[in-house]
Amino acid sequence: MSDGALTVTAEGFLLRVRLTPGAAFDRVDGPGDGYLAARVRAKPENGKANAALEALLAKALGAPKRAVSVTRGGKSRLKTVAVTAGAETLARARTLLDNTTGGNP
Repeated sequence: MSDGALTVTAEGFLLRVRLTPGAAFDRVDGPGDGYLAARVRAKPENGKANAALEALLAKALGAPKRAVSVTRGGKSRLKTVAVTAGAETLARARTLLDNTTGGNP
């Protein structure tokens, strides 16, 4: 099943994320046009921004850090993030995508 920014897979789900590195703070901003917008303080150097995104999404989704990984777009703003988790985490992801005001996790 695919719903723009969210694709359900056999292992969990994939999220399309537009990341803004070098921000003033770490934050999930909410849905964009076919993606989830997020920003992190880390600079896009040596994978630091990707690691910060993984940690941010793990916290926002209530999933272990090991369950969240950037699988595509490692060097671009638009990324695909794989989340290997159950139905509760999927429900939290859908809530983030329905949230129009953004906010901290």
